[in-house]
Amino acid sequence: MSSPRLASPRKARLALAAGGLAAILGLGAALYGVAGGGNGGACPLGPAAAARVAPLARGEVAALQVDPRPKPAPAITFTGPDGQPRTLADLKGRTVLLNLWATWCAPCKAEMPALDRLQAALGGQDFEVVALNLDTRNPDRPPRWMQENGIARLAYYADPAGRALPALQQGGDVVGLPTTFLIDRDGCGIGVMKGPAEWASEDALRLVRAALGRG
Repeated sequence: MSSPRLASPRKARLALAAGGLAAILGLGAALYGVAGGGNGGACPLGPAAAARVAPLARGEVAALQVDPRPKPAPAITFTGPDGQPRTLADLKGRTVLLNLWATWCAPCKAEMPALDRLQAALGGQDFEVVALNLDTRNPDRPPRWMQENGIARLAYYADPAGRALPALQQGGDVVGLPTTFLIDRDGCGIGVMKGPAEWASEDALRLVRAALGRG
């Protein structure tokens, strides 16, 4: 039988060890919630939006890769319609379809009319198609091409300095053009489309409405 005087220190050591383990587990859970797992701190609404969108990535938008654990979109800088510097953070509060395009990219130009129709159908205070032009030469050419081809609803966003593309490529999602990101109102990436899509199709409209939380 153990001596009462020996049992007490032993129990104390066990209690201390258990407390330390609980603290470690608690810290790990906290870090997982913020930096991994569901991104509970940075992207609180992202998992729910992704869950709504995932079943609708089909048909004309079947190639959309939905991230069940959305992460903040990369911090990129570009110019807005007024020629002033903008960032994705400036667009927080609305769901964004960020499309990367260039005049030297034939598939990009082919899908621009559909993106224009999508903006006409759903664009507003809570949603915008941000078609970001990546041409770094002949700055007058992209807006002239848009005008000549009847692209009237999309605002002109550009990256003539060539800074946005390298930042987006670091994440591994951009391997060619066009590439399109679906970003929720908190600035978190819900999904990415590598290649062109028919963005004015009923499939695309249903998917974007789901991202917006519209039934």
